[in-house]
Amino acid sequence: MKKFKDQLKVISKSIASLSKQVEKIINQIDKLQPKKAAPALKKAAPKKKVAAKKAPAPKKAAPKKKVAAKKAPAKQLTVIDTVFNAIKRTRKGVTVAQLKEKTDLNSRQLSNALYKLSKRGKIEPKSRGLYVTK
Repeated sequence: MKKFKDQLKVISKSIASLSKQVEKIINQIDKLQPKKAAPALKKAAPKKKVAAKKAPAPKKAAPKKKVAAKKAPAKQLTVIDTVFNAIKRTRKGVTVAQLKEKTDLNSRQLSNALYKLSKRGKIEPKSRGLYVTK
């Protein structure tokens, strides 16, 4: 029980010292804050306020443009998406040579995309080198 009382005394002393430190910091902040302007400076202040009132009008128009820009970004298609879209557009199917022309991909990219699409079950080979959507 005595240890508990001693711990409470230590805690109360530390709280008291912390409150004193907080008061010192508050006083320092009050000293750092700019004091109110003298009467001669107050006459010049309304001119600045008038200029400040004119400036916010263009700022209000800018966020509208940014909001429109956020809605507009289009998703970039992956290689697999471009190949699948090219195959999907044809009824009879597409050969590898036709896919190379339409997608401008090299043969490695094209074969990888065809392999992945067939594994996913989106396309199937109709004959050698000819692919059709399922």
